[in-house]
Amino acid sequence: MKEIHILLVEDNEGDILLTTEALEEGRIINKVSVVKDGKQAIDFLNQKEPFQDVSLPNLILLDINLPKKNGHEVLKYIKSSKQFRHIPIIMLTTSSSESDIIQAYDHYANCFITKPVDVNEFMTAVAKIENFWISIVQLP
Repeated sequence: MKEIHILLVEDNEGDILLTTEALEEGRIINKVSVVKDGKQAIDFLNQKEPFQDVSLPNLILLDINLPKKNGHEVLKYIKSSKQFRHIPIIMLTTSSSESDIIQAYDHYANCFITKPVDVNEFMTAVAKIENFWISIVQLP
């Protein structure tokens, strides 16, 4: 089975820990890279220092409320780039605001998921994301 590389763009340490734990518990072989702000996400994709040796992710989990560049700005950048727009982006955020949801889909997010507050529900949601996007969907 091909290794799947997931880029997690998240600044909340607790959510980083929960997400990576949930992905590790899954049965899928994957590599998770973590960046903590929007500028780092763009630098990661462009393989700028200190990310010059990274490979492009097959899937991006993107929070909205990020320092430096927010998730909407990162999403817009990625989806307007011929080089990166093929990478599926899942907005995984605490926001459930109608305007955030509309804006995300306007900029071609592949899906929008509001993070459950309950830890077990959060772990289940990440497992379902992994199951669908890695076991069912064909990624480029």
